[in-house]
Amino acid sequence: MPSTTEHSSVPAPEASFALTGIRVLDLSRILSGPLATMVLADLGAEVIKVEDTKDGDDTRQWGPPFQGTESAYFLAANRNKRGISVDLKTRQGRDFVLRLADRADVVVENFRPGTADRLGLGYRTLSPRNPRLVYASISGYGQTGPWATRPGYDAIAQAQSGMMSITGEPGGPPMRPGVATADIGAGMWAVIGILAALQARHTTGRGQHLDISLLDGQLAWLTYVAGGYLTTGTVPGPHGSAHPTIVPYQALTTADGHLMIAAGNDTLWQRLAHVLGLAPLAADPRFATNPDRVRHREHLIPLLEQALSRRTSTEWAQLLDEAGIPCAPITNVAQALASPQASARDMVTEIHHPTAGRLRTLASPLKLSDTPARIRTAPPLLGQHTDEVLTETGYSPADIAALHASGAVR
Repeated sequence: MPSTTEHSSVPAPEASFALTGIRVLDLSRILSGPLATMVLADLGAEVIKVEDTKDGDDTRQWGPPFQGTESAYFLAANRNKRGISVDLKTRQGRDFVLRLADRADVVVENFRPGTADRLGLGYRTLSPRNPRLVYASISGYGQTGPWATRPGYDAIAQAQSGMMSITGEPGGPPMRPGVATADIGAGMWAVIGILAALQARHTTGRGQHLDISLLDGQLAWLTYVAGGYLTTGTVPGPHGSAHPTIVPYQALTTADGHLMIAAGNDTLWQRLAHVLGLAPLAADPRFATNPDRVRHREHLIPLLEQALSRRTSTEWAQLLDEAGIPCAPITNVAQALASPQASARDMVTEIHHPTAGRLRTLASPLKLSDTPARIRTAPPLLGQHTDEVLTETGYSPADIAALHASGAVR
């Protein structure tokens, strides 16, 4: 079963966090930016999330499912942050956020290019006020190029990057992966860039502008697939669960389902052939090396599946595992989250939320020995910390009341 250890809302000692003392102003919404700032927050950065005064982050309404008053989507990407609600179209609201930016180490935004500048919150405005500021812009296509001003969404970046063209079964329609790879990838690239810029600041004393694109990130993820095309000129297509350059490396049919087998070298192939009772195939020149097996995959795979049809996936998994051959049954999400390995790694945990109660959530995959990532607080309610942050920023009770009365904050 997954870990059910509830995390306290009391922060751990500051020295135990990798990013203690780093202040992040999060102007982003949906997934790419919020994921990036959540990773920074898990590592100890102080993150203030800015949302509008009407509905907040778009994903608050992206459901069902909901838990309490919050969507599961929003809850998945916004823990360990304080939340404020500000109307950035008002002078008073912008002034408040400018004061926060003056004190920040990092600003993250994922508006369409040009929007932050029009709001008076772009890098060209904030950098002269705070030269040490690291400013990360995430957009669909980047800040430059003929497509820069187009709206960017995860599925659009997947489509235009070639990622969907290589996903799915041969001869079938293009497929979108089951998670938002362009958004999640852009968030991860943003974190890498932010950490690099913070490190560079130790030498230069200056911050810098990061230009992160969903499309660029997906193109970078093509890695060896792009390399193959650039080498041969052959346009790659989908291979289903199979690997284009390793055989056997795919989901294969068994007596009761499918088993993923990854024989990534010739030694593993030899072992696999013997465990399956196909020793003669190990000596067959058509299958002697991996390039041979790739050329003759259409002959090899049916022979393997014929042998695998004699036992269940579970039975084969045990036999292959004992032989040291990488394999795994195809599990669903519930089975994956409940696995003994996920439990041992504390990848599912619980935290208390004001309206959702006991909130089950994924934990951080970052396992640092001395400064571990930690879940300290639940995702904020809309405007939950507005008054608290206003007070810390120097606003008086009268100022705060006036801001609320004007509608500049919520």
